[in-house]
Amino acid sequence: MQQGALNTNRITIRGIGARTPFGTTRIKTYLDNIPLTNAEGESSIEDIDLETVGKIQIIKGPNATSFGAGLGGIIHLLTNTITSQESFAKSNTTYGSFGLLKQSFSGGYAQEQSSVFANYSHLQSDGFRQNSSYDRKSVHLQAKQKISTSSSLSFLGVYTKLKAFIPSSINETDFNNNPQKAAPTWLAAQGFESYDKFLFGIGSEQEFGSEWTLKSSVFTNYKKAFEPRPFDILDDQSTSVGLRSTLNYKNTFLAIPFEMSIGTEIAFDSYRFSLFRNLYLSQPNQGSVKGAEFSTKKQNSNYQNYFVQMDFSLAPKWHLETGLALNTTQYALEDLFGTGAAPKLAYSFGTIVSPRAGISYSYTKTQTLFAAVSKGFSTPTVAETLTPAGQINTDLQPEIGWNYELGWKAHALDNKLHTEISLFSTQISNLLVARRTADDQYIGINAGESSHKGVELLLNYQLIKTPQWALNTNFSAAVNHFRFKDFIDDTKDYSGNKLTGVPNAQWNLGLDVTTASGFNLTTSYLSVGKIPMNDQNSKYTDAYAVLDLKANYDFMILKNIKATISTGINNFTNSRYAASILPNAVGFGTAQPRSYYPGNPRNYYGGFAVSYLF
Repeated sequence: MQQGALNTNRITIRGIGARTPFGTTRIKTYLDNIPLTNAEGESSIEDIDLETVGKIQIIKGPNATSFGAGLGGIIHLLTNTITSQESFAKSNTTYGSFGLLKQSFSGGYAQEQSSVFANYSHLQSDGFRQNSSYDRKSVHLQAKQKISTSSSLSFLGVYTKLKAFIPSSINETDFNNNPQKAAPTWLAAQGFESYDKFLFGIGSEQEFGSEWTLKSSVFTNYKKAFEPRPFDILDDQSTSVGLRSTLNYKNTFLAIPFEMSIGTEIAFDSYRFSLFRNLYLSQPNQGSVKGAEFSTKKQNSNYQNYFVQMDFSLAPKWHLETGLALNTTQYALEDLFGTGAAPKLAYSFGTIVSPRAGISYSYTKTQTLFAAVSKGFSTPTVAETLTPAGQINTDLQPEIGWNYELGWKAHALDNKLHTEISLFSTQISNLLVARRTADDQYIGINAGESSHKGVELLLNYQLIKTPQWALNTNFSAAVNHFRFKDFIDDTKDYSGNKLTGVPNAQWNLGLDVTTASGFNLTTSYLSVGKIPMNDQNSKYTDAYAVLDLKANYDFMILKNIKATISTGINNFTNSRYAASILPNAVGFGTAQPRSYYPGNPRNYYGGFAVSYLF
């Protein structure tokens, strides 16, 4: 995870999406089975307030047949669940460095047949850097109602209002000497992004006897945005509607217990945007000034995923999983600028077939070996398919990847130690490259192949547990060997080079102390290796480490009132590091490339929360 600012994030899984100029792509994200990924293939999960999230499920690589076999994987946010007969109200306030203020108010009510949860959150910050103030308000509402003993209905609604200024990336000189600076053009234009975003979903669950279960949901997303940038002003809006449905069947086949799921996910997206001249240079000290419109386009896209998945318990120690996904994706682009009628451009990537098979062997009650092979894909965004002349490049193909994985899981020492180790190899063809042609202008090309090999390790160990206190440790690490294969960009041959934008190694060590008296301490030490900043591997970031500390104390004020006091320090050692980079940044003219997003220096926070339990 790389975070250039609160609204500038890039998440990658096993190197997939590391070379994306901005944002998180090639990874599909969901909130309670509702897609968060937009029509352009980008995800902004930072808009979802963590107060509403009860669990996060991550599936690495194209191993999620039921979610369309995305190349990078899946991030699935699952909202809080309220148990029967539970009702509460909660207020939480946090203050911190750089003008940080976060306030949230939430409440939940549950009975045997129904439940409802609501949350309001306001997050604001002046930011460590120039032109980096941030203000986000969000409202979250979810409800569930049992219709009968075998059926239920649910509702989910999220509204987000954001205005976030953009400091953008800076060059190496400013990164080393004045990391608080914003990019001069973005500072002069007072560039920012603002939007109103709505997400709604209605779901149903129906059981048919003990064997059949049908889960369905309809959803819609709407976003109205405005973004003044030094090179232009973007005014856009997007709408998405869709359906997701899964039919599950459990029984035995030839005396073998098995489970089968068949389903579909269909979405239709409409995106319209207009570009205007930014006259900030002709009117100094005014920030962005909207000028004449010079481009208006509308794009429609739709995708259809169909899947079948079957799991077999072959024997007490053997388990087999199989799956097959089919995807079709279509684009249509229409130029609405000017008086002349322009022809609508349309393109389809055809049908992509993604099979998967996995097998596990539990050779003891506490140890399991597993292996899997799967195929995934990533379709180009509409922006990547366009040529500089505004035409669709029909020669562009989706990225295709085959993933191979072998692993081991074990519990030991009376279940105090949990260990996982995975070896993986993902081989990608039709590698999509965003070639920069001008400021904020990129074209997509298929430039070759890449190889993603690595080892992942996880250790959770309960060192001490007594009636008075407990000490738990966790350690995770990834050692990667990511390389370009047969990679030729224009006339430059980068075959054999390290993959841009991702370190060869990183690890995290955590210590958690909990006490019966209510005091808790959490520490996290993250170490990140050097990161190649360009495809030619001529520039690397410095390796860095960040230590975070958090302490909180829980206590009861009255019988039904629980209070929590918390405080913490981020970047305790005050490390100077690049929290994110802009891969393959280019300096035009005599200007240095603006490659760096500096991380925050040492900063502090403290908060107070009160919960009333009915």
